[in-house]
Amino acid sequence: MSIIKLERIGFTYNGGWVLKNVSFEVARGEFMGILGPNGSGKTTLLNVIDGILIPQEGEIWVNGTSCRKLKRGDLAKSIAVVPQESLMIFPFTVQEIVLMGRAPHLGTWRFEGETDFRIAHQAMEMTDTLSLMNRSMNALSAGERQRVLIARALAQQPQIMLLDEPTAFLDIRHQVEFFDLIKALNKSQALTVIGVTHDINLASLYCDRIILLRNGNVHSIGRPEEVIAEANIKEVYETEVTVDRNPLTGQPRVTLLSSYPSEGGNRFNSGAAPQL
Repeated sequence: MSIIKLERIGFTYNGGWVLKNVSFEVARGEFMGILGPNGSGKTTLLNVIDGILIPQEGEIWVNGTSCRKLKRGDLAKSIAVVPQESLMIFPFTVQEIVLMGRAPHLGTWRFEGETDFRIAHQAMEMTDTLSLMNRSMNALSAGERQRVLIARALAQQPQIMLLDEPTAFLDIRHQVEFFDLIKALNKSQALTVIGVTHDINLASLYCDRIILLRNGNVHSIGRPEEVIAEANIKEVYETEVTVDRNPLTGQPRVTLLSSYPSEGGNRFNSGAAPQL
């Protein structure tokens, strides 16, 4: 049984369809990637899954229950979000940020108890942030802040984790560390992960399946080797690429082909300088 099912989802802002006829299922414990160019509807789709946006068409089920029948608080017990790097206006400590993940489990006027602190500490241990617990979030590096946001999400004890371009501001090392951690949690905790990213090669390495969006529609969906193909990438991104296999993992790997002439020219340009 799928943990998430979308059926013919349509969403519009002021009459312009951002998503149209989007249907797919995500299995429990699966790592699903969402790819597509700017404006293809990736973040909107993630917000629809999270219940922040209500689609005008179609239906979403979480654990077999329609999201229209679930209260926001109940949905937050099942779904957690790791956003792009978050700038904090107030100097919250790491522990305070992680404890915010316990909010869906607290009743009205109820403060965190021993159980909440224990769960928050476990989340920090899993993300190697326990030693940072008393430091201000604003004093951390970008990589450390993202690990804290993962810990906050884990403190919700979710079944599903949504990633909204969480490595957009990270360098290569921290991108790999981030996805290594998410993949480890995906396997060890049977955590279902749905992640939006612009990095096709990272998605190829870490995702079980990939959804490729184009103009708010599902262009293709399947295993990385099925979706990350030259014809698909060229059509959706309107960019010349070549796709081969990573020599270490065997996964598809995308290489950009520039039209700017290299030494000796190339097959996309005769060597003449562009006229401005």
